[in-house]
Amino acid sequence: MDAPESPDRGTTTIVWFRDDLRVTDHPALDAACRRGAVVALCVLDQESEGVRPLGAAAKWWLDGSLRSLRESLRELGIPLVLRRGPAGTVLPEVLERTGAGGITWNRRYGGPELAVDAGVKQWCAEHGVEAHSFQAALLHEPWTLRTGAGGPYWTVVAVLALASAGFAFGLLAWDNPMPVGSDGFWRIADRRVTSVVIMAVVAFCQAIATVSFQTATNNRIITPSIMGFESLYVAIQTSTVYFLGAAGILVLQGVPQFLLQVALMVALSLALYGWLLSGRYGNLQVMLLVGIIIGGGLGSVSTFMQRLLSPSEFDVLSARLFGSVTNAQADYLPVAVPLCLLAGGALWLRSSRLNVVALGRDVSLNLGLRHRAEIMGTLFLVSVLMAVSTALVGPMTFLGFLVATLAYQFADTYDHRHLFPVAVLTGFLVLTGAYFVLNHVFYAQGVVSIIIELVGGSVFLYVILRKGRL
Repeated sequence: MDAPESPDRGTTTIVWFRDDLRVTDHPALDAACRRGAVVALCVLDQESEGVRPLGAAAKWWLDGSLRSLRESLRELGIPLVLRRGPAGTVLPEVLERTGAGGITWNRRYGGPELAVDAGVKQWCAEHGVEAHSFQAALLHEPWTLRTGAGGPYWTVVAVLALASAGFAFGLLAWDNPMPVGSDGFWRIADRRVTSVVIMAVVAFCQAIATVSFQTATNNRIITPSIMGFESLYVAIQTSTVYFLGAAGILVLQGVPQFLLQVALMVALSLALYGWLLSGRYGNLQVMLLVGIIIGGGLGSVSTFMQRLLSPSEFDVLSARLFGSVTNAQADYLPVAVPLCLLAGGALWLRSSRLNVVALGRDVSLNLGLRHRAEIMGTLFLVSVLMAVSTALVGPMTFLGFLVATLAYQFADTYDHRHLFPVAVLTGFLVLTGAYFVLNHVFYAQGVVSIIIELVGGSVFLYVILRKGRL
């Protein structure tokens, strides 16, 4: 249909229809009608850079939707103009032909679509045409995201980042006898950097793994520890000392041994996932229950072997059974860091799908998501993160739960793209802050993990008692 000449060139407004081919609940159409005469425009744009062409089914749906839209607009006395080509070229032509003084549309949020919209707005600004976009697809715009306390999301991120950086620098500089910035200062600080990097790796693994696991299980109480990672770690450490004596601890030190422990933990998880989530009757709850039973069984075997150890052997073993940064070695980091970044990055890229998974199985299936495959992929990546963290520093049962619970409160959002950064920063802040305060204020060396477990366990009990259920 040809674009009609406008009877009143100053008040005519173009309404650009894109994914919202309706006349109700349409802010752009409402605003245009209040302004004056309206011309509706729909552009089939398959040529702009990055815009994905429509398939046959989508074109069939578009044809039916446009027919329905034309009838609805006809009842309102609004003509519908159809065009084909790059929107950045077609819209200026229609605006020039109609002499419209304004254009409105409802926002889209894809990268290529945002670029097209920005180009149109720039042209309008240069040619004196009013251009207005409206919120119609989201409850909240991404850039207006705020916490429950009313502060902007990025303010929370900035505060967490600054506090984390402050504690990290404190760990490097406190009790450093050399002047800040001198060569001697940095030589001493360099010896402490490894511990700070290990804390960052552990915080990254525990935070992202716990948030992802709780999303996959649709439960904010349980943590990945339920799958038996820590019980397997304790069993490996205990059996080594039991069979090889106190010197057996040395056998577990080294990059190959570190990779072997990670591989064993991931293999246990994959066995559980493949066995209990495959088939017609795959059940996530049964998988969690079996994980608890296996963890309990491994714990019982470990306890039995520990009772048979000599006091000196048990003393050596006990130091390895509590999560501690001193358990890790710098040689592990070239292997641990890439593994963490790959698994964590993969989960961050799946953020939009995790948002759907959080809605539940039925909603996910209705929205076209392969729920079981998504769960298995998420749990595999979680197992990699948890295996790396546990093999690196040892068990930290409640660290992930404490960090995830705080992150939900700080971020006050369900969007995993925003949850993950807050969770990681919170985890790093908790670890660095705890180590700094206990080591340099109370001079309580070696009890950091115990305090973290105590606080995390207390928060766990509080949350359960408040909710009244798991």
